[in-house]
Amino acid sequence: MNRALRRVSIAVLFMFVLLLANVNYLQAFEADSLASKPGNSRAFDAQYQYQRGEIETADGTVLARSKYVGGTYKYQRQYPQGAEYAPVTGYDSLYGASGVESGENSYLVGNSSKLAVRNVIDMITGKPKKGATVQLTIDSKAQTAAWNALKSSGKAGAVVALNPQTGAILAMSSYPSYDPNQLAVLSGDQLNTNDKNLLHDPSQPLLNRAISATYPPGSTFKIVTSSTLFAQGKENQNSLVSAPTSLKLPQSSVSLINNDGEVCGNLGNGKATIITAFTESCNTAFANIGMQVGSAALKSMAERYGMNATSPTLNQELSTQVAKSNFPLEPAQSFTAMSAIGQKDDTVTPLQEAMFAATIANNGTLMRPYLVQQVQAADLSDVYTASPQAQSTPVSANVAGEIKQMMLSVVSSPDGTAHQFANAIPGVQIAGKTGTAQNGINNSGLNDAVFTCFASSGNRSMAVGVIIQGGGYGAAAAAPIAVDVLKSYLENG
Repeated sequence: MNRALRRVSIAVLFMFVLLLANVNYLQAFEADSLASKPGNSRAFDAQYQYQRGEIETADGTVLARSKYVGGTYKYQRQYPQGAEYAPVTGYDSLYGASGVESGENSYLVGNSSKLAVRNVIDMITGKPKKGATVQLTIDSKAQTAAWNALKSSGKAGAVVALNPQTGAILAMSSYPSYDPNQLAVLSGDQLNTNDKNLLHDPSQPLLNRAISATYPPGSTFKIVTSSTLFAQGKENQNSLVSAPTSLKLPQSSVSLINNDGEVCGNLGNGKATIITAFTESCNTAFANIGMQVGSAALKSMAERYGMNATSPTLNQELSTQVAKSNFPLEPAQSFTAMSAIGQKDDTVTPLQEAMFAATIANNGTLMRPYLVQQVQAADLSDVYTASPQAQSTPVSANVAGEIKQMMLSVVSSPDGTAHQFANAIPGVQIAGKTGTAQNGINNSGLNDAVFTCFASSGNRSMAVGVIIQGGGYGAAAAAPIAVDVLKSYLENG
């Protein structure tokens, strides 16, 4: 072989090696992303030729399945539970997907690299390809209780319930909702019509208010304000704080009052213990605490609870849909006073509300919320099992214990803002915090109702966050919904 041919042969061999390496790299590391690209027509056509995996709750309720229909698209997605679970499952349509359908698509369609070996075995043995089953952390009784209570209220709102010890999401409900079967049709024209109708519905049924919308937390933020003060180690629940009937905010013409101008506590000298101020939800007391600790300290504590998160709070399955809860640094004392009582620029998701209570219930440790418990291949072998992870430790166990006692007092004390629920669940103590949040709408009666709480019975524990738009008082509109969800889970364990 002459020199020129040898060089050509070496070059061809080198390019062949590069090509082989690239093919193996794509198959090993890029298969998932290539299969999920919207422009991949082969992947698009193939996903309707095989049976997509099911989505089910922790207790076995089927939320999504694929039915054989024949024709160009052999399988059609079905959602047996309809609107109740739409904020959880999302939808899988001809033009896109949302919710768990989107976040866990590679498992459901069977293209995940973790299923590659099983797919090869099925191909060799002649078994039809089938996607994996995704089991969620949702408890069906808790979910139904949340959905029914929201519907009964007749107002837009959302509920999130967590297992404080693991971060598992036990319920996630948003109202109004939509029937995902409307978006699983196999006719492009019908899909466009249905999608247009939903997008133009003024009630915004496609909005997952549980994780994708934010609202002012109102007085539930006093959990964070208390945490900030107690973490400094100088005060506790029995410490006295200035709690006048009216508080003139510095550098402002505004005077802050308690609800309906009420007097805070019964000491009669413009002071109250912090537990009394928390129990009665005295605005002037916590505005003073906010100015005492300062905006920077409040912001730092809020971030430890999960606010201002630059990365998604929720694990991957719904991460792209999670809105950031906000607590900015305030430039003036008067603004800090308002932010300390959950107003001014504070905004939270109902998920964040549940995280406030879950942190206290778990002795100061916040567990990262997650929605997928397990993924099981078509041969019933486990592909993925969730491992609970701590997200942060906002407060010590001692501080969490102080705040827990204050939250218990909100419900158990005759002066508590949620005292009507003291005996709502026989043998169970509910710890909670009410909120009545001004939302910028000036018409009377349109404040948002907020409630965050937790309770335990036996080996079961649950934290719940509820926000009802225009619901008014938290104790009147949000708390009854949270109590219904607690009952469904704690009494049916």
